[in-house]
Amino acid sequence: MQTGRSGRVTRPGRPARTPERAVAGSDCAAAFQAMARDCLAQMQAACSGTIAGHAEALHQMRVAISRLRATIAFFAPMTSDAAWRKLKKELAWLYAILGDARDADVMSALRRRKRYREWAAQIGTHDDSEDREIHRRVVAAIRSKRFRRLLDALLGWVELGPWLTRRDNDGPRMRAEPLRAYSQCKLERWRMRLIRKGHGLATMDGKLRHRLRIKVKRYRYVLEALGETCPPGTRSKLRHLHKPAKRLQRSLGDLRDLQRLRAGASKRPPGYRKQKKELLAAARAALHDIERPRSLPPF
Repeated sequence: MQTGRSGRVTRPGRPARTPERAVAGSDCAAAFQAMARDCLAQMQAACSGTIAGHAEALHQMRVAISRLRATIAFFAPMTSDAAWRKLKKELAWLYAILGDARDADVMSALRRRKRYREWAAQIGTHDDSEDREIHRRVVAAIRSKRFRRLLDALLGWVELGPWLTRRDNDGPRMRAEPLRAYSQCKLERWRMRLIRKGHGLATMDGKLRHRLRIKVKRYRYVLEALGETCPPGTRSKLRHLHKPAKRLQRSLGDLRDLQRLRAGASKRPPGYRKQKKELLAAARAALHDIERPRSLPPF
């Protein structure tokens, strides 16, 4: 959720970073490395702010991990080696810890909103000590040797991992394939997948909507990563794909947060039904925009 519209927190502490630019005509291997380095730099830059308790820094750290995962998935099977399968498990450990803290931040911010403040006081089901313990685990995780080993292993894997020398399957061909040709084909496949998975959005249960949100999040983050690492001008060319994906992800995320706020409470939050209806309508409108026939401009 976004500041002023929902409970998402945007405190000072968003890490500044300078995306690495890939040269025009990059092959997939070079483009992947540039995009992955940017994700890892964002992740590292957010560490100090997260330890200091800045909610936005923690959020940016999770975004960096999500973008890294999306980038690796986008360039599969080139990146799918045995080393990554091990790293993926360690990354899931960190992401889960950060996710608990992020959810606690969002719920806390929602309960403080004027609309929900009186309702939250009446139901009185929240224990602040749980939030403090969740954030303590985040700090312990980031300061741990396990985290430092994970970060070093990720950096090493991006630069010199087995994926760079694999000769099986489609690895060699894909590493040398021009980014432009590969991206145009892959982005269209991902877009069509979203359209298929989005059918029946209005009647989906929470689990199906959550799965759709994860897929649209990956699609959005890959578009952002491509825009930030490719030659100047690319971002504007990708924007017509990115905008509806971002709106769909946000609407589904806001809906999930609203339903989590409701869960376990003795009565619904004020305006619950109306807000749920509005968020579903916004999600359907965004999905409709994604469904419009589009072609990716050359870059």
